[in-house]
Order: sequence, then structure tokens, then C-alpha cells
Amino acid sequence: MSIFGSILSAIFHHAKAATPDAPAATGSAPAQTGAASATAPAAAAPVDVNAVLNALAEKNPQKLNWQESIVDLLKLLDLDSSLDARKKLAGELGFTGDTNDSASMNVWLIKAVRQKLAENDGKLPASL
Repeated sequence: MSIFGSILSAIFHHAKAATPDAPAATGSAPAQTGAASATAPAAAAPVDVNAVLNALAEKNPQKLNWQESIVDLLKLLDLDSSLDARKKLAGELGFTGDTNDSASMNVWLIKAVRQKLAENDGKLPASL
């Protein structure tokens, strides 16, 4: 799975866990498999990314600034936040700058991840 896929999966998984009755499981619908079931919650309704991440942040003993730091966002989601992982994420998302300039890359990454979340049925506040 791609690193962005892991981010998306972690956020949408936590959103689904927070609202276990959200998917309409009436028993009459056929069981979904694989990728179809992974995208079903997103198709049903946008996920409030801010609410999901704030709930995770409240439970986390570290004070993480996930709104502005890609490293903190990855830590909050319990994903690899190493420079190598961020370089791979930058490649996945089409970063064309110098990956050795980690400060610029990190600023670009947090913005790109927020944009990609919005494109994948993630609801984000206008302030982000």
C-alpha cells in the first residue's frame, strides 16, 4: 500500500470505528470485498477529517501539531514519519522540488496531503 493510501486508510478506518452504524448494514445487501469495501464509507458520506484527527490527538500523550506538520500527522496516525518515508510520500504525490530540502518538502507535503484528503471525500475546515 502506498504511504498516502495508509494515511487515507488510517483516517477513514478511525472515522468508521467512531460511527459503527454509519454504513447501512441491513443484511439484504451483498457482502462487499476488497477495495470496494474500503471505499464504501467514503462514498456514503464525506469523512470529517478534522474531527477524526482531533479525537486521535486528544487520546495521544504527545502534543502533535498535525494541522501544520506532516511529521506530526504521520505520528498521530502511527505511521512511519522518517525522512525516507516522507521522501517516498513526496514521490507519490508528485513533489518536484529538492527532497534534500526537508523543510520545503514538509511544507509542501502537508498541503498536498490535505488536498488529496479533500479529493477523496475528506471534509476539511476552510482554515486548513
